[in-house]
Amino acid sequence: MTQGWWRAEAEGVAVRVKVQPRARRAGLGGTAPAADGLRLRIAVAEAPEDGKATRAACAALAAALGVAPSAVQLAQGAAAREKLLLVSGDPALLGPRLEALA
Repeated sequence: MTQGWWRAEAEGVAVRVKVQPRARRAGLGGTAPAADGLRLRIAVAEAPEDGKATRAACAALAAALGVAPSAVQLAQGAAAREKLLLVSGDPALLGPRLEALA
């Protein structure tokens, strides 16, 4: 079960995202092309300082999926706009929710 920008993992799903810090309008904005495939676009109002934008992106994804903020963790890309986020939970439940975001 994979759509290019997310994949099922043993304890949840891995989601490839592109974070846009300092956005005028925060929220999830479908998918965006990247050099290595599609990514889920997440716009946040926070600046990319001290991990604020990353934490805001994790919180936005958690809210969109209906999971606790602690269920979303950064796996790769702490200082980059393109990141890999891990969402803990049942992949069978999270998959359709992710599909609805694209």
